[in-house]
Amino acid sequence: MTPSPTETQITGLWARILPLAEANHRWARLLRLVIANRKEVGRFLKFSVVGTIGAVVDFGTLNLLILLFGLAKVWANTCSFSAAVCSNFLWNRLWTYPETRREPTLPQLTRFALVNVIGLGINQAIFLSLDRWAFTGWGPLGYNLAKAIATGVVLFWNFGVNRLWTYRHV
Repeated sequence: MTPSPTETQITGLWARILPLAEANHRWARLLRLVIANRKEVGRFLKFSVVGTIGAVVDFGTLNLLILLFGLAKVWANTCSFSAAVCSNFLWNRLWTYPETRREPTLPQLTRFALVNVIGLGINQAIFLSLDRWAFTGWGPLGYNLAKAIATGVVLFWNFGVNRLWTYRHV
């Protein structure tokens, strides 16, 4: 098994990449921002991996409920989103923000759930609007595209508010 890179090796890598980005000042500014906030960028990447797992749960449940059980899209989306929220809470507590395991679970779960209830509202509005107005007649491809767009928007809401409120002590 290869050893993980040391802080010196990582810093050396950034030192070699930064001059390459200097040719484009926007890239250099973005790269400096990433370097200065690499721990938070790492958390966002972990949050995104957890979100990807949640998206698999969400899309799988959504399609199962609609295609197999004939559930209305509004209810199928509510159930699938809720299943994904449960998965995401567990993985974020265990992996993305392991420092929070010392905190009581119920208050943290309550904050996470409240953020996600608002996220569900945003998701439903985008999902149902796009399904009806942009992708009408597209069948499963249409509502899955609508769901993908809604999920992408809600990713940033959920990360931002959960980071500032649910996981603020980290």
